[in-house]
Amino acid sequence: MRIFLLIALFLLGLGHGPVAAAETYELLFHSAALKGLDAAKHGSEAEQSSLVYDKVVSGADAGQRAGSFTVGLKVDDNVAMTLYQGSQSRGLGNYPTSVGNPLIMYFLESVLSDLAAQSGGSPFYMRNRVKEALLRDAQIEPVSLRYHDREIAAREVTIRPFEHDKARAQMGRISQLSLAVTMSEEIPGWYYSLVATVPSAAGGAEAGYSHAITLKEAAEGRR
Repeated sequence: MRIFLLIALFLLGLGHGPVAAAETYELLFHSAALKGLDAAKHGSEAEQSSLVYDKVVSGADAGQRAGSFTVGLKVDDNVAMTLYQGSQSRGLGNYPTSVGNPLIMYFLESVLSDLAAQSGGSPFYMRNRVKEALLRDAQIEPVSLRYHDREIAAREVTIRPFEHDKARAQMGRISQLSLAVTMSEEIPGWYYSLVATVPSAAGGAEAGYSHAITLKEAAEGRR
């Protein structure tokens, strides 16, 4: 339900924005992201997912939320999203395929929840800043990535939602949050990687916080 609420908020906030915002919205919330995907027929429950992503949360400030996980999306008439860690699993909801790949909303929700827990700040305030950044401050760059032993043309959308925030001085290092999403039409499910980073304290070699979701594999079957 929380992810559906986020979808509604983003749709409301971005539906009538300027041309640049419309381009950013279409890249990040691509409605045809799951077109042509089927669930795999064999293997473990996670391996039967149409799309399998590695999720790693790390860094000096990650605390108990740090760890390595797998996110599976099983596409049929709807898309079921599940989080796996070892032998444990937790359902993340079922969604109509018409909303595109719900991974983007899960990523944003998870990052905002992590940062709110670290800072004691309001996730609602942070969410609004992300919306505003999507409308005006997104940076879009062409990039290339290697997938299945070949080079693929892709685009990377980066936003720094608190870069111009009036409360930046009170937010500490969280004010330096960067969200980068890399996507391509040639990548199953559209998203290749979704990465959130907050730098460490001055002089630290390790990121203060990193939340990275990267495509691991996709089912071969296509509809």
